[in-house]
Amino acid sequence: MSMELTRSLGKMTAVLFLLVIVVPHLLRGSDIKPEDLVAKHLDSIGSLQSRSGLKSRVVQGAATYRILVGGTGAIDGKYVFASEGPKSNYLFKINTSGYRGEQFIWDGNKISVAGTYADKSRSEFGDFLLGQDIAVRENLLGGVWSSEWPLFDVSGRKAKLHYEGLKKIDGQEFLVLRYQPKRNSDLDIALYFSPETYRHVMTTYKATRAAGLGRTEVETARKQSTLYVIEERFSDFQTTDGLTLPTHYDLRFTEELDNGFTKAVEWEVKAMSIMNNISINAQSFQVK
Repeated sequence: MSMELTRSLGKMTAVLFLLVIVVPHLLRGSDIKPEDLVAKHLDSIGSLQSRSGLKSRVVQGAATYRILVGGTGAIDGKYVFASEGPKSNYLFKINTSGYRGEQFIWDGNKISVAGTYADKSRSEFGDFLLGQDIAVRENLLGGVWSSEWPLFDVSGRKAKLHYEGLKKIDGQEFLVLRYQPKRNSDLDIALYFSPETYRHVMTTYKATRAAGLGRTEVETARKQSTLYVIEERFSDFQTTDGLTLPTHYDLRFTEELDNGFTKAVEWEVKAMSIMNNISINAQSFQVK
């Protein structure tokens, strides 16, 4: 047998070996059921005993606020997230004379969004969340940091999940679930999972608003719909109290107005401490 034939057979063997490994992985990705993906995802967090014993959580860390589009600037601050049952309090805090950050409180029945500009008005992000509050109501915002992450009890929430298959974003593949809450919402919600670990690594929330009428037919034709996008990314997973959770969190809000103006801001959070099952003052969840 010639050396050339030997090399060709060697290459064919290597290709067949890769196909044996890769193809079944892709088939599993295309055939997976939503409930199977959820089960694997929950196992990636921790054992049933560890998960069922969770009552509350407080995450504290350093935060950096950035204006990505529609301005410039970055400033450091802090982040505190308290969660107990369905209740939650999100605080993104910076110290400036104008914008002071964000705070969203969900007391299990009502949402409160703080006015954080000097005149007590809300940011574009705050106004959007107040009008599209399902991300907070469903305990989706903040991902698995929430003590009542909705995937812990999908049937109890009467939510619907639709498997969207494998999708590639920025060169990475993700398993995608479309999340449809019981309560009607204008938000299109997609949950992204690592196909290797089944950890939840990203959520996107999208909403569009039809363009208004212009002063003329030509002006109306030129108007575009307003697009709103929230994107959460989670990484740097570590295990605490038997639960594997992210320690890096990136939250972005983008608003593309019908007049062509776009603004995008980012909160990047590095968790310094994650404390489970600690006592939280009830006033922390009081809507002001």
